[in-house]
Amino acid sequence: MIQLRITISDDQIESRKGYLMDNLKHVSGKPEVVIIGAGPAGYFAALELIELGLRPVIFERGKKVRDRRRDLRAIQQEGIVHPHSNYCFGEGGAGTYSDGKLYTRAHKRGKIEKVLQWFVEHGASEDILIDAHPHIGSNKLPMIVESMRGTIEKFGGEVRFNSHVNDFVIENEQMKGISFNENEFYRAEQVILATGHSARDIFTLLKEHRIDIEFKPFALGVRIEHPQSLIDEIQYRQSPRSEYLPASSYGLTCQIDKRGVFSFCMCPGGLVVPAATAPGEIVVNGMSLSKRDSPFANAGTVVSIEAGDVGCDVIENPLAGVAFQSKVEKLMFGCGDGSQKAPAQRMTDFLLARISDDLPDTSYIPGVFPAPVNALLPHFIYKHLKEAIFQFDRKMHGYLTEEAIVIGTESRTSSPVRIPREKETMEHPKVKGLYPCGEGAGYAGGIVSAAMDGQRVAQAISVSINEQ
Repeated sequence: MIQLRITISDDQIESRKGYLMDNLKHVSGKPEVVIIGAGPAGYFAALELIELGLRPVIFERGKKVRDRRRDLRAIQQEGIVHPHSNYCFGEGGAGTYSDGKLYTRAHKRGKIEKVLQWFVEHGASEDILIDAHPHIGSNKLPMIVESMRGTIEKFGGEVRFNSHVNDFVIENEQMKGISFNENEFYRAEQVILATGHSARDIFTLLKEHRIDIEFKPFALGVRIEHPQSLIDEIQYRQSPRSEYLPASSYGLTCQIDKRGVFSFCMCPGGLVVPAATAPGEIVVNGMSLSKRDSPFANAGTVVSIEAGDVGCDVIENPLAGVAFQSKVEKLMFGCGDGSQKAPAQRMTDFLLARISDDLPDTSYIPGVFPAPVNALLPHFIYKHLKEAIFQFDRKMHGYLTEEAIVIGTESRTSSPVRIPREKETMEHPKVKGLYPCGEGAGYAGGIVSAAMDGQRVAQAISVSINEQ
């Protein structure tokens, strides 16, 4: 028998943990790049810019990550939606308080390993470097995001909170600056637009400036919640599950009439949360804490929406997808009591198109009420969801149950808009110095892909500045 002993000194471990940080140098006095949005695309673009010797100045409409909590409690407990500080807006973006899944494995946007390493160097467990489905958890992400901000500021970058960008200053098709809050101006000739999939006012602003934007396919549906014990029994064939097994998950997809229906953002041991960004709408999402120890499992279950579904010419009206989302969200809100309580049905009643007499327990803190969710959805979406549930039950016998609850509406799966950009320079084709980036611009779908897109845009800007 051959025995091997491998010894790694503490010094070696420490140097490995911080090798990206070691590449950073102070950027005071270096050329500035403005970043609009402090989500993963914005923060990872900022870190990349610092590594490349450029100074990022970030404008974030919302609050610091810890200060966001007060506004999240207001949504959960009082039904009050702050338009600039909620589950989508604020430091860290939409992913910070809705799970922190790092599942992307596509390398076309950049190096996944570098993104994960940055998370580790700011406090994440090294397990994410090797896990097949790495996950941080919404209880840990805020501290990591805060640490990233500390690094950006330590090396000369700047982060401005409560700074809502409301206009662009463009001269001769060249970015010259931004207007924010009450007509404050900041000069900038390189602007990264990383505002996320729910920044509808930014989409409208682009259209008003006649800056090209395009309709992008998206998906819309409901969030379905089961008891976690039921999903464990289906997946593990044991109940209760072994203490050595994590809360079980699932991923379901099917094609119905050549249209995709699929589970989205599945949260084992998770919670359903309110994700509205303005008063008068009901939007739900899912999250899990790091231990994933909630007694519930939930997943968005959504139907693909194409240009022909939104009821108008998307060339003439590229914001048609936004209007489609908004209409459904307002219908869901309109049948309630004016709070963030969400309309819901038992799954069995959803299939039979009848209002439930009562509803099972749910993790959704604002509460749910019996309502005809099936009728509040566009009919083709309901029709496809109904057939998909039967198909999903054949794949996961027991999925179809009266113990499951269907909650409306899951509408912010991705941006319904794409902002064009040149492949090489990453600039908008009509506005020099404007760099659409991340999920809101239609080039990412989740934390890791948004982070990689931010890095790519930062690299393109560095090349452009060095060529001048």
